[in-house]
Amino acid sequence: MRNLLLVLLLISIPGLVSAQVGGDGTYGFLNLTTSARSVALGTKSIAIDDDDLNLIYYNPALLNSRMDGHLGLNYVKYFGGINYGYVAYSPGNISNYNVSAGMHYLNYGEFQGADESGVKTGTFRASEYALNLTASRQLDTNFTLGVHLKPVYSHLEEYRSLGVAADIGLLYTDSSGLFSTALVVENIGTQIIPYTAGEYEKLPFEIQIGASYKLKYAPFRFIVVAEHLEKPDLTYNRPDETRLVYRYYQGNVQDQGIFDKIMRHMIFGVEFTPLDNFYLRGGYHYRRRQEMKVESKISTVGFSWGFGIKIYKFYLNYGRGTYHLAGGTNHFSIRFNFNEF
Repeated sequence: MRNLLLVLLLISIPGLVSAQVGGDGTYGFLNLTTSARSVALGTKSIAIDDDDLNLIYYNPALLNSRMDGHLGLNYVKYFGGINYGYVAYSPGNISNYNVSAGMHYLNYGEFQGADESGVKTGTFRASEYALNLTASRQLDTNFTLGVHLKPVYSHLEEYRSLGVAADIGLLYTDSSGLFSTALVVENIGTQIIPYTAGEYEKLPFEIQIGASYKLKYAPFRFIVVAEHLEKPDLTYNRPDETRLVYRYYQGNVQDQGIFDKIMRHMIFGVEFTPLDNFYLRGGYHYRRRQEMKVESKISTVGFSWGFGIKIYKFYLNYGRGTYHLAGGTNHFSIRFNFNEF
């Protein structure tokens, strides 16, 4: 009965919040993909139940006792000189709860300031940070509940903001350990101190469900995630649909059909283990492909790939996501267990 009530509570949360369109909320860096493994599998991995501490960033319910003493480090070289990363450590079990602490940061780099006349006023920097405090508890043999508490600090030139967000995750893993499914409600919260006094902005609230299935007699794991379930229709009309723009962005207009509207929520990934301690990964993000492709040269926009390898006691991962013809992002992750040394 207790587990049923928790599930009903998670399902009822969407009714208490308003849907958002991408770009309407502040602290957008909270939705950036940090893990190399996750970006290689399409960007969001909320239902892979193993000992990868880097994945708890996407679902706090993934935190388990197998991660005790683990440290995870992630670095991403983003576009335009921007870089960001995530570090997490799990000390183990405290009062029957698995706990961990992490820090997510985004560095925009250095900018040249100027006044309205174009006179240079010096340089300035911009950055954002979020502290991730995580706790999870196994409710019974199959269900695990997890929570992220995320104090957020943003410093953009002379503008500063402080906020707090929370993620709630529920994970189900069957008795075989081969199949897992998850529900995540993320970025529930508010600004405490807005950038401009009295002007509070919404956080990038999102609801996701996902599943992972590892074949018993073959080295494959399949992953599927449905994102942005708080907004059923992710298609939109561009206000600047000139003939040239329409030709390049015709996949963005509404009325593309029910199949297109469903697929814009979907992310697919596959993990292949041809050898012990060596992994190959691939992913496909349908909405990214539809929004960012150029019709005259579609290329591999929306696809991602990567690999992982264990050397001695270290797990090394690389992932690359293709966003546009302009290029992609390179993600690097490493994790290890202090208890093994």
